[in-house]
Amino acid sequence: MSALTFGAGIWAFGQIVDRYATDGYGPSRTMREMLDLAAEVDGLECLDINVPFAEGITKASELAGELSRRGLRARAITPHIYTREFVRGAFTNPDPGVRRQAMERVHEAVAVAREVGADYVKFWPGQDGFDMPGQADYARLWDLTVSAIGELASAHPDVQFAIEYKAKEPRVRITLADAARTLLAIEEAGQPNVGIVMDFGHSLLAGETPAEAVQLVHRRGRLVSVELNDNWRGWDDDLPVASVHLFETIEYLLAVRRIGWTAPVLLDQFPFREDPVRALSQSIRTIRALEQVCDRIDLDELRAVQERQDALGAQEILWSAIGMARAT
Repeated sequence: MSALTFGAGIWAFGQIVDRYATDGYGPSRTMREMLDLAAEVDGLECLDINVPFAEGITKASELAGELSRRGLRARAITPHIYTREFVRGAFTNPDPGVRRQAMERVHEAVAVAREVGADYVKFWPGQDGFDMPGQADYARLWDLTVSAIGELASAHPDVQFAIEYKAKEPRVRITLADAARTLLAIEEAGQPNVGIVMDFGHSLLAGETPAEAVQLVHRRGRLVSVELNDNWRGWDDDLPVASVHLFETIEYLLAVRRIGWTAPVLLDQFPFREDPVRALSQSIRTIRALEQVCDRIDLDELRAVQERQDALGAQEILWSAIGMARAT
């Protein structure tokens, strides 16, 4: 039996903007207001927090105190290297000055992570890529990406870094688009303190099987964080857990058990039209319910049908664990 713990991205509690509702979904909130909402989610223990901070907090020491007062902690620090100033790329920007600015932003995030005791610093290079055929020198983009990762990791050998890959958005094509490509970049960077954030929804978007991808990343010794959410595979919808892909989520939870995962599972959700406390609370309840489903699965029986590649037998086992009676 597993007993997972939970965290979330702080952005779930802020005002969310897209290209249509440019005035935002929901009210604008200060950092303290976002932390207040996070503290209302039953079972939520830690947060992934952006640098620079949201309005109202300017120093890492302030953040540490506010987290402590609410019974929360920082799981990760994510530097904003995908905002307007990096519209043509962060690590791959054509302007060397902007590339240096991106590196400095990461150094700033490292300092914050040290002060608040975060477990890792996350790279999400969402603007590093291209939009149209012929636009980019792909080899040059790759070289700049690998070089920046290697330089930053070697500058802070005591800090764990983690890359969250994604196929698209905001860039039409992002360079670090999937698990295998990201593993290749990490291997070329040659630093032991770089790993991967395994986001379930990003894996779906990349056309992967998340349970397979998380085990691949773990096999290479590069799994730093596990995240859950859901989408329709065409876009990074960041919906509540198992709202679309029930069986894939169960399979992912089984894979997380198989590799012996004990760190928090983070919820990366964007509740555009839903109350964020309710949306994240529902995800935690769903995961706990699916953990009970996993408890009811006879793993020896499942392995036996997998050994035979008996697809229908596997489906029967899963449905039975969910609570559907098997036909006799």
